[in-house]
Amino acid sequence: MEAWKFAVLFFCAFLGGAAIFLVKSDKSKLLKLILSFSGAYLFAITVLHLIPDAYSGPDKGQIGIFILIGFLLQIFLEQFSEGVEHGHIHKHHDGNVFPFGIMISLCLHAFLEGMPLAKDQHNELIFGISLHHIPAAFALASILMQNHFKKGSIIIYLLIFAVMAPLGFYVSIGLSNGTIGGIDAYFNKIMGIVIGIFLHISTTILFESSADHKINTRKMIAVLLGIGVALIGFFAGHSH
Repeated sequence: MEAWKFAVLFFCAFLGGAAIFLVKSDKSKLLKLILSFSGAYLFAITVLHLIPDAYSGPDKGQIGIFILIGFLLQIFLEQFSEGVEHGHIHKHHDGNVFPFGIMISLCLHAFLEGMPLAKDQHNELIFGISLHHIPAAFALASILMQNHFKKGSIIIYLLIFAVMAPLGFYVSIGLSNGTIGGIDAYFNKIMGIVIGIFLHISTTILFESSADHKINTRKMIAVLLGIGVALIGFFAGHSH
């Protein structure tokens, strides 16, 4: 993995969470716009790149099943993460109780999101995933702070979360070239699961980040920009 890819994935997640120590006012409106942009971008990239590639393999007849598995898996994960990957911040945790469900499901989610980056043609996903992890990391840090965790502990947990997507990338490379277990034949099926997760996350972000599910002007602009950036990358890639 090129150093710049690791840096973008890692530092967007880590600094997004570390921003909790600097924010003195409510930035929820800005976070919602970032969420809307990244959700639209992820949805467009999934439709334009990931789905066509997944269905181009010899096992394309089974890909739909794995997309459904990924979609249902994300629903299951959210029973433990409580929507933190959508930037949701909950305030009902008490004392110094560590939110294991949130941490584990969020890390697994980030790990799976890093897996599509194994193919060079999906480099544009780095931008969308990195943006998506900013509010997720911020929400995680907020929950830990509300539970009265010390600054050092919060930083350690943010480091763990930030390394998950790059780790998913490395494992994905091993799966795709057969160096890990020789199961490269299953790579497209894994991609199907990731597609299902992306579809759930992106559509949930788009529909849940506005009151009464109404899209205001600023959110519409953010959504159109996200789709527009994805389309620019799509046509630029097909022009070569």
